[in-house]
Amino acid sequence: LLLEKDCWGNKKVRWPKYKCPTVCLNSRYWKFQEINMASIFTQIIEGEIPCYKVAEDDKFNAFLDINPNAKGHTLCVPKEEIDKVFDMGEHMYLQLMQFSRKVARALEKTVPCKRVGMAVVGLEVPHVHVHLIPLNEMDDMRFTKKVKMTSEEFEMLADTISEKLKQ
Repeated sequence: LLLEKDCWGNKKVRWPKYKCPTVCLNSRYWKFQEINMASIFTQIIEGEIPCYKVAEDDKFNAFLDINPNAKGHTLCVPKEEIDKVFDMGEHMYLQLMQFSRKVARALEKTVPCKRVGMAVVGLEVPHVHVHLIPLNEMDDMRFTKKVKMTSEEFEMLADTISEKLKQ
């Protein structure tokens, strides 16, 4: 008997009866088979999950990270769901970098910082995404220190960055 569970917000997983994470929390016992479902970013892009959108064109979206390392931490995401950055075609990869650069320039005009750092990690969500993080110190890039913001602060910041993109 297999139990079907939503896990990590983006995959449906079939868990053996006694190996379900609600029963056994030690991950070394988890045996599962992934069933492909839209990533959380695809759900955001399709409007199923709300976001604080900063920019959009025909191929990419940019929105604020809801668990930011620093104020203004933005994610640039292709609309096409691709797992790994180097699995992208060269042309699309270059377009993502150009899109990210435009967003980063607007971010620099909006959030006081020494520079905007960029990271492409990709382990937490199986959908290519570029982190743009306003940096004032190296710890801002380490993904260990998080900043709390209200929904009003997120909305105002997203609107301001969007306006700077239009200038």
